This record gives sequence, structure tokens and C-alpha cells, in this order.
Amino acid sequence: MNMMNQMATRKEKGFTLIELVMVIVILGILAAFALPRFADLGGDARISTIQGAAGSIRSANSIVRSACLARAACDPTAATGTVDLDGDTVDTVFGYPAATQAGILDASQINGTDYTVVAGNPIAVQANGAATAANCQVSYTAAADADTAPVIAVDTSDC
Repeated sequence: MNMMNQMATRKEKGFTLIELVMVIVILGILAAFALPRFADLGGDARISTIQGAAGSIRSANSIVRSACLARAACDPTAATGTVDLDGDTVDTVFGYPAATQAGILDASQINGTDYTVVAGNPIAVQANGAATAANCQVSYTAAADADTAPVIAVDTSDC
């Protein structure tokens, strides 16, 4: 009887080779179905990055405009000017941020390290690593006159 107890305990000490192979096969099947679903998360991340930059630009635009309207030193009808925000000087055009590094990009705290910045009017902020950079960007066109607000356009069609 003692010999039977020893054999029973010996059988229960580990997994059999068939059990281990079945676990590996199941993990392989799960990986084959899960991998394609998570393979292209870069595009979603770039879209979120551009949408975040657009939100930052919209907020900065509103804050600069409000600061200009609230301060007597800022003329919202002038073609050029400046507004001080938290110790930073932001260039303005008709009371809105200018389409420059010293304008909207400094106000929204966007730099060329995290994004590709294409200068001009409109100024474009593009996601790094996009398939077509021009189709994965937010652009900011400065105000044309005192009665026209800046144009903020988002394109995430090919991130």
C-alpha cells in the first residue's frame, strides 16, 4: 500500500508534455488573432496627437484673444501687437495670435521637437512619422482683419 501512495504522489507533481504543448498552441492561436488588431496603433496615436495639438491651439487662441480684449495696452484692431501671458510675450495680429513661432506656437506651447512645424501663413503642425505629413496636420491661418477670426483646420486623413 505504501508503494501505491508513492506512485500517486509522483504522478501529480507537474504537467505532462501534451498539456504544455496544448498551452503553447493556444497561446500561438491567440497571438495570431490579436497581433493584427494591435499592429497599427501608430496611426491612432498620431491622430490623437494632432487632435491634442488642435485643442491646444484653439485654447491658446481663445486665451490670447481674451487677454488682448481685457488689457488696455492691446489693440484688437491693430495689425500687429503683443500680449504677455505668464511671462511670455505672444505676437498678435488683430488681437489673435500671429501664425508664427512667437505667436500661436509659443501660446499653445508647441515646439518643433514633438512635431514638424511648417512655417508660413498658415502655419502647419504635422505629426512625426505620418505616411503623408500634409494629411496629418493642424494648420492655423492668422486673422485677415479685425472682423475675421483665425482659421484652425485639422486633417487626419492619412496619419
